[in-house]
Amino acid sequence: MTTKGLERTPVPRDKEDDYTRKAAAHRRAFAEQQTGAVLEHVAQYSFDPAQLPGDIENFMGVAQVPVGLTGPLRIEGEHARGNFYIPMATTEGTLVASYNRGMRLLTECGGVKTTVVKHSMQRSPVFELGDALQARTLGEWLDDHFSEIQHAAEATTSAGKLVEIRKYIIGPLLYLRFNYTTGDAAGQNMVGKATLAACLWIQTNHPNRPHFFLSGNIDTDKKHSQMNTIETRGKRVVAEATLSGDALKSIMGADAETLFHVRQISQAGAFMAGSSNNGAHSANGLTALFIATGQDVANVAESHAAIVYAQLLANGDYYWSITLPSLVVATYGGGTGLATQRECLDLLGCYGTGQADKFAEICAATVLAGEISLSSAIIRGDWVSSHDRLGRNRP
Repeated sequence: MTTKGLERTPVPRDKEDDYTRKAAAHRRAFAEQQTGAVLEHVAQYSFDPAQLPGDIENFMGVAQVPVGLTGPLRIEGEHARGNFYIPMATTEGTLVASYNRGMRLLTECGGVKTTVVKHSMQRSPVFELGDALQARTLGEWLDDHFSEIQHAAEATTSAGKLVEIRKYIIGPLLYLRFNYTTGDAAGQNMVGKATLAACLWIQTNHPNRPHFFLSGNIDTDKKHSQMNTIETRGKRVVAEATLSGDALKSIMGADAETLFHVRQISQAGAFMAGSSNNGAHSANGLTALFIATGQDVANVAESHAAIVYAQLLANGDYYWSITLPSLVVATYGGGTGLATQRECLDLLGCYGTGQADKFAEICAATVLAGEISLSSAIIRGDWVSSHDRLGRNRP
């Protein structure tokens, strides 16, 4: 197939300053001329496009997503403490109402305990050697020179700290998993730059000048992996609560014994399906929170992985926990500083430095609220009827 004779009309750009209202209007006019669409609502926004370098290219307008408010959600965490009202951006009817119901139950039962138990962000280069012995020998050399490698990596960032380098050999290939802490940033770009500097130091200082690729794909950036479930990517966060049997019945219309019975059934179903999540729908709550607060929404691919653990207690109460092993979030940098996204983070008291663990705990507590509500709705039998009542557009 040849492209000879076909014309390519590129999207217009302003070489002097491409982040202005004038440049955006020029692109909208171009798009309307090329397609016949009318971009009246895309053109409506309240912030200065000059804020956008580093967030987007070829800016022409905005996609508005409705934001609902849920809560109060009582959280008794290490970092998040008190009653929180949670902004959730979504176009799925029933979602806000469902999470709100779960938050009511959790709050009336004393709130959610939350804990961040581990931090770890990765970049995973791979070195190509002549054979497996050379790969193993290079790995041993890395152990002997870790402090120099650490210095080379950390020289590129004020926030990133190289904690360890994990090693995995396949034939002549040495796959490495550089594990960092990244402060209040999600850190994917940060650790990419740091790891490149580290690998160049290795290549320069090792006598064999080994060849490498910056990613061997075992960091599984924006993809789920069992490795991340076990070893953590981003933050590993636990949310847990003990639910009163009486409150479950009065608010959710479900009893603890039936919930535990259904938990065993759904556990087996998730195992059979090979699911990365033995819970109900953590992606729903996380996506709505991510859009509202300026997170990189593609990180839901990793962050939605979850492990539910529950106990039916002798007194008729129900212990329910959910562990998010690869929650990738930020409270500083990226889209978090844009106008509406910053407002939503401010609503949670989470904008800026020193707030990432607090926000992670809020995310986990929100997910637990959604798990409780949907699971109870399935038992009670109002899952479909609720969607039919709240989740369908009608003229």
